[in-house]
Amino acid sequence: MKNLYLLLLMSFFTVTTINSQFYEMWRKDRRFFYAGIGATNFLGDLGGANKVGSHSLRDLDWQSTRPLMAVGYRFRLGKYYFVRGALHFGYLYGDDKFTKEPIRHNRNLNFRAPIIDASGQFEFLLTQIQREGHRYKLKSSRWRRIRGWRQINFETYVFTGVNFFWFNPQGRYKDGTWVNLKPLHTEGQGLVDTRKPYHRFQIGIPGGIGFRYAVNKDVSVGLEYSVRKTFTDYIDDCSTTYYDNEEIRANFGDIAAYMADPSLSKEGIFETQTLPGQQRGDPRYKDAYLFAEITIYYKLRKGGFSVPKF
Repeated sequence: MKNLYLLLLMSFFTVTTINSQFYEMWRKDRRFFYAGIGATNFLGDLGGANKVGSHSLRDLDWQSTRPLMAVGYRFRLGKYYFVRGALHFGYLYGDDKFTKEPIRHNRNLNFRAPIIDASGQFEFLLTQIQREGHRYKLKSSRWRRIRGWRQINFETYVFTGVNFFWFNPQGRYKDGTWVNLKPLHTEGQGLVDTRKPYHRFQIGIPGGIGFRYAVNKDVSVGLEYSVRKTFTDYIDDCSTTYYDNEEIRANFGDIAAYMADPSLSKEGIFETQTLPGQQRGDPRYKDAYLFAEITIYYKLRKGGFSVPKF
């Protein structure tokens, strides 16, 4: 009986010591800096698949993919929880010439929009990197060794949060130059009370999934995919119906009139009409955009930043 009590006491101290060690490891792996490069894509009124727009992933136009850069900071709150702040710089793009759907192709609108996206996110681990684990070797024969469990190098996670972003839609004029679209009031914004000018600072909700692989105890690389759902329909400067083109010309000039309605039907290519009040966009659905990025994480140690050793 005494031996049993002694064994239980030794087991208790062993488990306590191991848990304490893991707790200390958790506290050491709390702060991370990361950077990434990748690509953007846009879900809105312009461009899209060869069918009527659905504002879903089925409407993705791969020809409109554009570059993306990111930097961020990640902080561990618990064993499975992180918070992080990220700053993204990229371009969004869409062009009706990429779709064969007749009405959208005839509309002939296009845009590009530089975007700056600042987000705060909450991250939940589905599987986690275990950098410190029990290791042992037992000789079972002259020629073979039994190896114990080592470390898990792969991590998966999901995340959501809130993002604030700035965008500036531009359209390609007939001479090939890019012009800012918001000052042109292409849908009659400001000419009537029912059409208010939109704001280029907006808020959204990001959500996505990611994967990370530990190269060593300080560095990991990852792949992340996210969707940014917004509350504006004007990232592409297109939302509702055509406005009287001559009134736009009278108030804002010839360039504004052209950018409001560059439809191919004006040249006799299509019979579709683009008269005032007819559909230009679809205000029932708000715009969204997607980020896909390759990231590299570096663990920040107490006492400052140091160059990682590979």
